[in-house]
Amino acid sequence: MSIVFGVILVLHLLGWAIVLGGTLVNLRSGLIATGVLHGALTALVTGLILTVLAGAAATADDQVIWAKMIAKLVVALVICALVWWGGRREKAGTPLVGAVAGLTFVNVVIAVLWS
Repeated sequence: MSIVFGVILVLHLLGWAIVLGGTLVNLRSGLIATGVLHGALTALVTGLILTVLAGAAATADDQVIWAKMIAKLVVALVICALVWWGGRREKAGTPLVGAVAGLTFVNVVIAVLWS
C-alpha cells in the first residue's frame, strides 16, 4: 500500500510542479498554457485519491487533518476554475496567471506547514 501511496504522491507533486512552472514561465505573456490545466486536474484528482487513502489507512491513534484537506481542496478547485477560465480566453492576463501561481504556492505552503 505504501508503494501505491508513494506513486500517487509523486504524480500529485508533478501536477503541482506543472502548474507552478507553467504559470511562472508565462507570467509576462499572460497566457495559460494547455499543460497547466492538465497539471491542475492531475493534482486535484491525485489529491482526492491521497486523501481517501490516508483516511482509509488511519487508525485510532492517527488523525487525518480534515480541515487541512478541505482547505487544500478549496484552493485546488479555485486554481482549476481560474486555469479553465483563463485558458478559454485568448489572453488571460498577468494578474490571473499570477493569481494561479500564488494560489499554487499557498497550496504547497498549506501542505508543508500545517501539521
